[in-house]
Amino acid sequence: MTWNAFDLNLLVIFDAVIQEKTLTRAGQRLGMSQPAVSHALARLRHMLKDELFVRTPEGMRPTPRAERMVEPVRAALRELQVTLEADEFDASQASRSFKIAANNYAARAVVPALFRRVARLAPSVVLEVRPIGMLHVLDQLDGGGVELALSALVEGGDRFKCVGLLEDEYVALLSSDHPAATEPELSIESFATLQHIAITSSGDDTQFIDDALADRGLARLVCAKVPLHSLVSVLIGSKALAVVPRRVAADLVAICPLTMRPLPFPAPRLALSMIWHRRLDGHPAHRWLRGTLRSAVTGA
Repeated sequence: MTWNAFDLNLLVIFDAVIQEKTLTRAGQRLGMSQPAVSHALARLRHMLKDELFVRTPEGMRPTPRAERMVEPVRAALRELQVTLEADEFDASQASRSFKIAANNYAARAVVPALFRRVARLAPSVVLEVRPIGMLHVLDQLDGGGVELALSALVEGGDRFKCVGLLEDEYVALLSSDHPAATEPELSIESFATLQHIAITSSGDDTQFIDDALADRGLARLVCAKVPLHSLVSVLIGSKALAVVPRRVAADLVAICPLTMRPLPFPAPRLALSMIWHRRLDGHPAHRWLRGTLRSAVTGA
């Protein structure tokens, strides 16, 4: 292969097809037509002497050669972007995206405020937020798949920076027409008697509830287990309650007929950190993103 004739844009298109799994969505991501993406992919196939992708009912499946290319290509593109970007970051004029991985709590309690602030300060900046789920966060940061992670991790080792972003407490959340909603506080007996809706999303460990009740010879009655995004529709109008972080509850109470009450027993606090690769530590755009996130959390 003749390197002086190689078009680096082909690697950008390769990465987009890997992520989107269809030529149409890859084109939409890059502002290109589907035929243009197909033509570019044909050029890359010719240069590398490999099919790179095979069409399947689930989308474009990478060949073994393409799979070996994914992380090195993504890391190289990220390093190139960092190298070529300006030393100063003008958010009001910037046109770029930030890829963020967020756990279940951060997606509900932090991302909406971050989105509103970014939309006001940097109207052409796009936030691409993806759930952490089963992803290995540090691998994603290492490979450049995401630039910032919002998780409970507190130690990033030598390659990653991990900074505490906030701490939160748990509260009880119930429908505003629930009989217990008129009480300023819930007794622990009332708390145990009421039906409970448990959150099933990963990272939501509420074993402390059962432990606190067991210490007093009580137990909760779980009537449903639902993901956080289904909680509102299940909780409104029901006779049950749910235990959620205060920031999540406050966000929901502001827009839904819901009421929150303090828990009738001490509970552990929930910690959230932001994690990034140290190679981005001094990057102007990334510094701006981290500062904007802190401001969104504190309301400053």
